[in-house]
Amino acid sequence: MKRAAAATLCVLAVALALAGILSPHSYREQFRESPSAGASRRFPLGTDALGRDRLSRTLHGGRLSLACAPLAAAASGLLALALGLAGGLAGPRAQRLVATAADVCLSLPWLFALLAARAALPLNAPPWTALVLTFALLGLLGWAGPCRLILAAVSRHAQSEFVLFAHAAGCSRLRIAAIQILPNLLPIAWAQFLVTAPAFLLAEANLGLLGLGVPEPLPSLGGMLRELQDVSAIGSHPLALAPAALLFVAVSCFHLLVSADEKHV
Repeated sequence: MKRAAAATLCVLAVALALAGILSPHSYREQFRESPSAGASRRFPLGTDALGRDRLSRTLHGGRLSLACAPLAAAASGLLALALGLAGGLAGPRAQRLVATAADVCLSLPWLFALLAARAALPLNAPPWTALVLTFALLGLLGWAGPCRLILAAVSRHAQSEFVLFAHAAGCSRLRIAAIQILPNLLPIAWAQFLVTAPAFLLAEANLGLLGLGVPEPLPSLGGMLRELQDVSAIGSHPLALAPAALLFVAVSCFHLLVSADEKHV
């Protein structure tokens, strides 16, 4: 199951990376004579209400979402790793400070905090600026959970024999952190990445449904899901579910990878 999930994600990554080649049309081109058209040879998934090719927008939107969400998760994980490692080795006071900051961040309903922070941004910001800010906010708000686990792991490793031997040998804290402790934290950081990346995908989808995600004309999976708000239109245009299906497959593959890692542990 783990191999199938990893292979599916690789196939999706390659297909979406080639969106510029596989797309039959530009994602922003409007065919005014064919609004809300059904599937055809010219438009394999039909068109949206503005006459834009749905297949092209799904490929480009999937590439954007499935590239930016893991990048934001990686940034969040690196921040958690840096804070957890520094706080765990800097002494009890620093450890309590990092733990308290993480607890405060975890106590907040982060989705509502994200909505408030995103709503505070100017709505007329350029699309690429809003895109970067949206996923940067995701990365900044998602560090607390991984950091709490990493901080606990650092505290445990700091009392282990190999770290005590390194202290006795005169190794500096920086060397102990980089050589002795950091390699033992990477599996935890990887597992947290696999959990955080799909969470960020779903968070972007929620923002898109509320109109606070990636702005037009840039496509994203969340933005395309707004088309599904009109439930009555799904019956006449079932292929409008393509972005939701792509999101479901991607999130499911991430969760299967996490489940496989937990079984090995």
